[in-house]
Amino acid sequence: MVDDKKVKLAIAPIGWTNDDLPELGGEITFEQCISEMALAGFQGCEVGNKYPRDIVKLKKALSLRGLTIASAWFSSFLTTKPFEETAAAFREHRDFLFEMCAKVIVVSEQGKSIQGEMSTPLFEKKPIFTDDEWKLLVEGLHRLGDLAAEKGMKIVYHHHMGTGIQTTEEIARLMEETDREKVSLLYDTGHLVFSGEDHLNILEKYQDRIHHVHLKDVRGNIAQLAREQKWSFLHAVKNGVFTVPGDGVIDFTPVFDALSKCGFEGWFVVEAEQDPAKANPLEYALNARQYIRETSGM
Repeated sequence: MVDDKKVKLAIAPIGWTNDDLPELGGEITFEQCISEMALAGFQGCEVGNKYPRDIVKLKKALSLRGLTIASAWFSSFLTTKPFEETAAAFREHRDFLFEMCAKVIVVSEQGKSIQGEMSTPLFEKKPIFTDDEWKLLVEGLHRLGDLAAEKGMKIVYHHHMGTGIQTTEEIARLMEETDREKVSLLYDTGHLVFSGEDHLNILEKYQDRIHHVHLKDVRGNIAQLAREQKWSFLHAVKNGVFTVPGDGVIDFTPVFDALSKCGFEGWFVVEAEQDPAKANPLEYALNARQYIRETSGM
């Protein structure tokens, strides 16, 4: 059973309003989103595009509902742009999260990424980094890790569909070539299963470097269609490839067992980017909370 003295449970706002597809949930307000998160029984959340960036306003809105910030996504462009461009944006992002009392910063390399392209086939056009790009990525992540450490924070790398770090082999190379003191790993069940990876193998192999967890389920029939019909990532999302834990093909019991046994400390974040017109966010948040209570003991 998961020790809820070590682990806190959050949910991402992407189920209410999608950052990559703003038209999904465009009518849902920030206040509705965080109120329903709290109503569903979550302790925290990540940051969405409708969240105010004024620290005082954001802290007040969250504290009224008993919520705190777990982390927030940061797009790096270490393989395609000068480092200082990424560093400048990272410092601003880091300082914002530090003021919100977050301990980790979610980083994903978006150089050459196709995740935001509506018509680009996800599997056929997946970017592959050259050795030179790998060098830029590793060196850049080390430098971002140093910047995070200035505030007593860690970067957690988010392997992601449609990017240069998606597969088992790519994750392995990233872990082998980066310094564990500077670069940690975000473990995302949904992206691993959608990609066709053995998510439990990744968890077992890198458990000592995992410092942030995204709990996301996959609808197997939609994932198969995405491959067969050469869908883009966004087209797959719009058609419901992702859902909350307990609603797809993933058995989360061994996930919780493994994370409990290795002594994981930090945040579990429920994440399921869906069309809220098809999947009511509050209903799915409640379902996820109940499933996690039954399977993890939290």
